[in-house]
Amino acid sequence: MVCRPPSVSLLTAPILRRAFHTSQSHSARSAASQLAHQHATIPAYPHGISHWYKQSNFGLYGASRPQSGNTVSSRTETKNRRKWFPNIHSQRLWSDALDRFVRVKVQARVIRTIDKVGGLDEYLLGEKAGRVRELGMGGWALRWRLMRTEKVRERFRMQRVAMGLPEEGYEEVMKAEGGVVSEGEAVDRERAIDRILDKETKREDAGVELGNLELAQMGEVVKEGPRVTV
Repeated sequence: MVCRPPSVSLLTAPILRRAFHTSQSHSARSAASQLAHQHATIPAYPHGISHWYKQSNFGLYGASRPQSGNTVSSRTETKNRRKWFPNIHSQRLWSDALDRFVRVKVQARVIRTIDKVGGLDEYLLGEKAGRVRELGMGGWALRWRLMRTEKVRERFRMQRVAMGLPEEGYEEVMKAEGGVVSEGEAVDRERAIDRILDKETKREDAGVELGNLELAQMGEVVKEGPRVTV
């Protein structure tokens, strides 16, 4: 008598799932919740959220947005609808006030403006109304981080001295208006943000290494190929 192993039905067999990503679950929050989390402890942006082009809230897009129009044939003058999207790049820009590189999505035109004005800090700390408008929510958050550093605070103090403004009571007035937090809170917040940025950088590097390993394994499998018996 031959003992056969019990057959396993395809409906009752366990399904083996493989995760092809290394991101954590908290990174899948909506854009509105991300903005609320990032801007919970900073002054409100005067121009508000961009509801039409939402990804511009998380980078330096220079108030750009997709443009729509037509491509016209030179022979038959046939019109076809199309769109032009902003030229966005992910760049690591150096900040003298933060003393570190900051990875941010930035438009090509904004990169030329940053080079022209003399760096990322000078671009973010621009005082004109047009510059504040084109910063967006992402640039506004970076601007607030720069304003909380000791280098920028000393720079503002020297400007107040040159203009003959009083220095005493300035911090108290701004704190009463909700524009300045205590020094301890600012330091703790900056350290927490730095830890988050370091974790994201390590997670990106781990994801790249895992992707390269998977591609290498897939290349070996394809190279070997299936064995065919005739």
